[in-house]
Amino acid sequence: MTKQRTIATPVKTVGIGLHSGRKVTISIKPAPINSGVQFVRVDTPDQSVVPATALAVCDTRLASVIQKDGIRVSTVEHLLSACAGLGLDNLLIELDGEEVPIMDGSAASFLFLIESAGIAEQNAPRQFLVMKKPVEVREGDKLARLEPFFGFKLDFTIDFKHPAVDKTGQRFIVDFAEHAYRSEIGRARTFGFAHEVEALREMGLARGGSLDNAIVLDEHRILNNEELRYEDEFVRHKILDAIGDLYLIGRPIVGAYVAEKSGHALTNALLRKLLEDPSAYEICSFAENKAPAAYSQESQPLFFKGFLTT
Repeated sequence: MTKQRTIATPVKTVGIGLHSGRKVTISIKPAPINSGVQFVRVDTPDQSVVPATALAVCDTRLASVIQKDGIRVSTVEHLLSACAGLGLDNLLIELDGEEVPIMDGSAASFLFLIESAGIAEQNAPRQFLVMKKPVEVREGDKLARLEPFFGFKLDFTIDFKHPAVDKTGQRFIVDFAEHAYRSEIGRARTFGFAHEVEALREMGLARGGSLDNAIVLDEHRILNNEELRYEDEFVRHKILDAIGDLYLIGRPIVGAYVAEKSGHALTNALLRKLLEDPSAYEICSFAENKAPAAYSQESQPLFFKGFLTT
């Protein structure tokens, strides 16, 4: 059977929150089967636990924020994206602050951290959410849809009216039966516009943003001295975000995600609509030789090489 996974050993790092600007220590630890991904705020008196679930999302302004009993954990999407990309089901993530650190603005640092810990298979079948019929949400000209597909594929279109973005691809399709998360998506950085910074900081956002952890654009060009990591890095980062946001459903999705000008809010609205209609999906496990290629270890040796331990 396709088995659940956690990390083999605990790992720890320190970083800055993109929006809070505060230093935070994050510790990622193994967790038991069927426990899912849970955040622990070790800076609170009772060390509050906040499960990473779609229904726990309380704020989607430029990040996904989850909450339980008034205790928040913000900017969870990049770490959850790395967890999804590496097939991790059960984790305990301890933070001594409210916000997951931004690191370099992509999922690359989390991938490296998890690589140093190793991945351990657990003696329980992995449970997948298999799409049975399309589910869609719209907001004006924005769209997010999940539909049946035997694998995991994302088709994302952005539309930013900016000279630097116009020069890059504004649509990207990735099928994880053919491409690896680490090489195609994991290094794509978040981005923002210099003219919005002052207003965002007045809202309590982007206080930790810098050229070290984001692609920053003025009215005409990219301000970072380094080259883009992908020629279409902007849309690939939107896919990175979407993968993390989709992982808040609590299980890997067997299906296709289609988005046009979508973001954190619309993706969460999509998941909530999905959960309201049990006829749209089923929960199941697969024998290893019956799993979709996107989730098969044997079909993606470069994806898992160097990670899996027993």
